[in-house]
Order: sequence, then structure tokens, then C-alpha cells
Amino acid sequence: MLQLRTAGYRAINNLRRRREFPTGWSCLNDLEKQADQFLENFHKERLEVSRQSGLGFFIPELIDGALRTTKAEHMDMAALSPTRKLQLARALERLTGMLALNQRYVSYLRSIIIDIAERSGRNARVLELAGGVGGLALALAKEVTQQRLPAEVTSSDIVTAYVEEGVSIAKQKRLPVTFRTLDACSFEGIEPGSFDLVIMAQSLHHFSGGQLAMMIARSKETGAMAFIGIDGFRSLILAAGVPLMASLQGIREFTMDGLTSARKFYSEPELDALAEIATGRRDHAVLSRWPLTITTVSFDGHPAASTLP
Repeated sequence: MLQLRTAGYRAINNLRRRREFPTGWSCLNDLEKQADQFLENFHKERLEVSRQSGLGFFIPELIDGALRTTKAEHMDMAALSPTRKLQLARALERLTGMLALNQRYVSYLRSIIIDIAERSGRNARVLELAGGVGGLALALAKEVTQQRLPAEVTSSDIVTAYVEEGVSIAKQKRLPVTFRTLDACSFEGIEPGSFDLVIMAQSLHHFSGGQLAMMIARSKETGAMAFIGIDGFRSLILAAGVPLMASLQGIREFTMDGLTSARKFYSEPELDALAEIATGRRDHAVLSRWPLTITTVSFDGHPAASTLP
């Protein structure tokens, strides 16, 4: 219901006709500002499109507007102690495990990684951004050891406690994955040509539209062949279901973060537009199969994946 695809794409087309859709940027700071301004204009235009299209469009728009928030989650708050952040990150990993999400992510990424390895003639070098304690990276590393997945996996996060936890788990399980402290918005310390595939799972909604656009652009600038972002499907069901599932962990902050997350998920039209603004091209695909939305952006002219597992 909250994808609002019809009204969303009509709004984008209207902005294109009025030449209010960004078509180029001079620097990354300019890109960030353009992308954020676009989303502001997009929401205003979609509201007007929905109003003109009748109650069947306008009521879902009003519901979406009431739910949408820019509120920070507890685990993003600077004032929260590293110990408490780690407790929330562990709770997220338990919830992800209960839903078997990492296995689903790996099943989608496997064919892309194999394709990159075949085209490059070496193991695909994978960088995970905002990886928390590294659940997805560890799952990929398990595929490397058990299924001979041709990949070298690195997970990163800006929170040092998460990185240290990931290192400990990898050592305990003897999995071939590297962990490093990294600000996903700056890519500071990433050498050009050092990674082939940049991925982010379950974290897109933690960042503004401008920040996401910059991450996509930085991935391209550092020589990656593709960027893949995986997050929740924006819907009323998940708006209720995510906090309900989170409440099973028995941590109040985590339950509240579940509600906030579901209110911040991006819709397909939003992700579609952000990918185009970042690259100036249409070499990407935004695919949904509830409860996931996956954005795959190709930088080397190779078609983006068009199916979900």
C-alpha cells in the first residue's frame, strides 16, 4: 500500500517535464543536496498527484505521510553507549537469524558474485557498508568455505564495537572475512580499484536520500562494478510487523527502533530516482518481493539483475 508506485512515478514524470529532476552534479556535496531536495519536491508533487487522482490514491498518501519520519533510531544516537549499541546490534542479528534473511540475501548475491568473478578473472572483492556485527559478511564467508564461492569478503561499520564483535565471531567460526572501521558516507581509506562489489543490507533507511546517492556515486568512483542495497519493503504490514517481531527480543529500545525503521523504509520510486540521480544513467533495477526491496546499480554496462530469489 505504501509503495505508491503509480502516484510516485507520475510525480517523477511531472518533475522531469518541469526540469526539476536533477540531471548532473559537480561534486559529491552537490549530489547530496540535489538528492535531498529532489525527495522533498517529490513528496510534495506526489501529494498533489494523489489529491488529483481521487480518494483511492489520496488516502494511502495521507497514511504514508502520517507514518513517514526522519527520527533517528536509538542505535544511531551518538549519546548511546557502545555497550548498549552492541546489545541492539546483537538483537538485530538474532531477529535476522529468526527470519533467515541472510540466507536469502546470499542466494541473491551468489549469482552476481560468480558473474563478477568470471568477468574479472579473479575472486570478486566484496565490501559491505554499515554491516553492524557482520551477519551478512559472515554468511558470505561461510559460502566461500563451504560452497567455494569465488569471493573475498570485507565488512565495515563506523561503530568500533561492532567491528570488534565481527572480528571475534569470524575468529571463533574460522571464517575468511575481514572487518574494518569505515564511515559509509565518506569511504575514507578505500583505495581506488580495491573492491568489485559494494553491498548494504538492512541499513539503507538509516541514511538520508542524499547520503545514499553519495554512497552509490562513491562506489562507482572507487572502481566497483556494482552497488547493491537491500532493505525492507515499505508497507503497512511491516510497519506493524517489524516492531512486533522486534518486541520478542525484550529490549524496549530495539522495539522502538523496529517501529522507526519500518516508517523510514524507502519506496521503489524513491530508490529508482536516487540511483538515477547518483549515476545519471538507468543501469539499475529496483526489485521487490515482500518483505524486501533490492536496488542493484551496475557501473560497467552489464545489465542489473532483474529477478529475486
